Order: sequence, then structure tokens, then C-alpha cells
Amino acid sequence: MRSTRFRTTRTTVTAAAAAALVLSASLVASAATQHAPDGGSAPSASEASAAVGALTWSDEFDGAAGSAPNPANWNQETGAGGWGNNELQNYTSSRDNSALDGNGNLVITARQDGNGGYTSARLTTAGKVEPTYGRVEARIKIPRGQGIWPAFWMLGGQIDSGVPWPNSGEIDIMENVGFEPHMVHGTIHGPGYSGGSGIGAAYTHPQGWSFADDFHTFAVDREPGRITWSVDGNVYQTRSTADVGGNQWVFDQPFFMLLNVAVGGNWPGYPDGTTQFPQQMVVDYVRVYDQG
Repeated sequence: MRSTRFRTTRTTVTAAAAAALVLSASLVASAATQHAPDGGSAPSASEASAAVGALTWSDEFDGAAGSAPNPANWNQETGAGGWGNNELQNYTSSRDNSALDGNGNLVITARQDGNGGYTSARLTTAGKVEPTYGRVEARIKIPRGQGIWPAFWMLGGQIDSGVPWPNSGEIDIMENVGFEPHMVHGTIHGPGYSGGSGIGAAYTHPQGWSFADDFHTFAVDREPGRITWSVDGNVYQTRSTADVGGNQWVFDQPFFMLLNVAVGGNWPGYPDGTTQFPQQMVVDYVRVYDQG
């Protein structure tokens, strides 16, 4: 999810340990259909599985309907201007675009306004929760439609300390573009492999169904020199220092998390007559675990 960011310099804050919850299911031994856009092949689950340690932080989004996401965990980035991808939405801090639903979910809503424009929300944990290694996962029901671009992703914390993107690094845990309802993408971006040259793979729903039809769990497991992606426990790719060639591997550092729904852009294209608004990304939880 490449984008220009409007932020100020800040200092990393260590997240407090959360109460113990039931751990995610172990990664299963067979991955569903996938392909690697860069021509590489995804490893088997037995080769790629990473051990999961203790839960260290979570947001379960418990709270009253219509309340704001917990400001101790989340920042709300605002503004329009295309965000580096010729996107159409204006990100706001309004409860019309991001709010708890009272049933244990965060809802990010993309809306079409009365003037033909679009509003949405973009939340980050910058300066609040910035894990280095271990598992980061979220259970999400994504929105649908041409020109709709939901994402769960991470940026290197150095981006606010004078290290520009892509040198600061980006890990896309889950992206979906509306014209591929049955597919999600996981990608890394760094110096020499950013934008359209990002290194990653796509995961296809085992039954070919739309990911917007139900909740799914999207995760990455990070360890030194290695990142593994999974959907619903199915490992579909691992990337390591060997995949970036002579370029720098920039992922062994603290990264913060982002959740957003973009409207339009160079990759997804733009809404058309088939696109219905509002569209909602419903997030059941976001959790961080130690490396096992």
C-alpha cells in the first residue's frame, strides 16, 4: 500500500503486554493456490511455518457502538491529495468513517459524499505499537467493489526519523483490489524493490469465493532475515534476505501497523457504475505475538 504520509517525527513506545488470549491456530501443512508475481515459487507450509510465542498486545475493539478506536493504540491520519497513488478518498477522523460497532469490531467505512467525492479512514499504531519480530495478525472482513482497496500493512518506524520510503521498508500483510474479489496480496517494498517491483505473492481463496463474503485471518510471522505470510493458517509465501538480491533487507527493525480503505488509485482503478457505497472493512481484532 504505497503512499505519501503526513506525519511528524516521534519516538517509539513499547507496547504493554496484553492479557493472555487463546493463540491462533497453528499454520497448516498445505497452502492454498498461490502465485508469485516476481517469478519465484512459494515454499511449502512445512518449510515456512514459524513458531508462535506469547500474546504481547491486542486490540479486541470492545466498546460502545459509535465510539472511537482506542487513542492509546491508534492514530488517525487525515487528508486527501492522492496519497502517492492517485487515490480519490479524503481520510477523516470522523466517526462516520471509523468507529466501533458495539459487537467487538472496528468498522472503517468508505463513503461517497454529496459532491461526488469520497471519504474514508486510515489508522496507524505509529509511536504506540511497533513490533520487530513475532506474529502480527488481524481477523478482517474486507469490503468489495471496483475501485475499492482495503489494506492491513506495516511501515518501518524509521520513516519518521528521516529515512524515506522505501528505504524505511514496507510489509503489506493483506491488500485486495476490488476487481480480484477472490485474491489477496502480500508484498515487501524496500530500496531497489518498491512500487511495481515489490516482492510478493498472491493467495487465492481455496473455493474461489470472494474474501468479502466472510471474515479471514491475515498474518505475517517475522524473524531475523525472514518473513512468512498466511491466510486462515495457510502459509503461502516466505521471503528472506536471499530474495532481495544485492539490495538491502530493511525488515529487521520495529514496524508499526496500518488499517485503511482507499478508493481508486493506480492499481485498483476507479469506482464505476457497479460500485456501491458505503463500503465497510470490519476488523474483529488485531494481535501481536512474540516469536516462538
